[in-house]
Amino acid sequence: MNLPRRRFLYAAAGTAALPTISRTGWTHAYPNRPVHLLTGFAAAGGSDVVARLIGQWLSERLGQSFVIENRPGAGGNIGTESVVRAAPDGYTLLLVTFANVVNASLYKKLHFNFIRDIAPVAGLMRVPDLMAIHPSVPARTLPEFIAYAKANAGKITMASAGNGSSGHLAGELLKMMVGIKLVHAPYRGNGPALTDLLGGQVELMFPTSPSVVEYVKSGRLRGLAVTGARRSETLPDLPTIGEFVPGYEVSALYGIGAPKGTPAEVIATINKESNAALANPKMEARFVDLGGIVIPGSPADFGKLIVEETEKWAKVIDAANIRVE
Repeated sequence: MNLPRRRFLYAAAGTAALPTISRTGWTHAYPNRPVHLLTGFAAAGGSDVVARLIGQWLSERLGQSFVIENRPGAGGNIGTESVVRAAPDGYTLLLVTFANVVNASLYKKLHFNFIRDIAPVAGLMRVPDLMAIHPSVPARTLPEFIAYAKANAGKITMASAGNGSSGHLAGELLKMMVGIKLVHAPYRGNGPALTDLLGGQVELMFPTSPSVVEYVKSGRLRGLAVTGARRSETLPDLPTIGEFVPGYEVSALYGIGAPKGTPAEVIATINKESNAALANPKMEARFVDLGGIVIPGSPADFGKLIVEETEKWAKVIDAANIRVE
């Protein structure tokens, strides 16, 4: 008998989160040599910054180097597949990102199943986007924008960092939930899209909060709302979209994963030290500076989040017919 999709995903995540407890030859304290933490994106990007931040903490706490390796390409899939194929010994880890939960639906020819093949280790933070418009748009609140968009169906251009990016999906989810029509303009990255928003070539964007907060404060852009579950600490006067559109919530996620079958002792060690980082005031402040909200918890908690996000975005991607090949 076939399991319903949700039950199957939870079962797969549960299996990945239950690694081998006893492994032949597992007698040395972990780690006793350098650990490689892979990210599927280039240096200097958001995932690289997060990887180096948590990597430095783990190096100091565990007494071994956590070497950050950037393996960009195919929307993060190259780096992910490298970890899937690695030995499940705790010495190759993955910096899990929002791309991992959407790529299962965006790409139809992946050589791995993320939920099945990567064991959740620890959640780190969630990062909401900010809904920003060019000041030429005659709307000062989200309800006013929705009314304006309905009156100008198909005439408002929404820029994004690319197909399947969090900003793209944030806009698609809003379109679905409030019944508006926007023209999507995918760019090759957040920077070029933001440049055109500032210049008025496009009217709307859902960029990361840190990249636009100064433009909003200076009035060069108008912030309407944040996409997360709670208001931003840096722009506390901005409401969440969910305050007007119940159930709406979009936040990128970051965490740590490992190849399926990684020993339970390793996962427990990394999870414990990651949670210690999130509880440290100075470390938490650094995550907040990146626009994030820390998400401490168990490996099972992180696995549950991955399943829920994978299922949520599969529906949006299918409904909007978004594909990346």
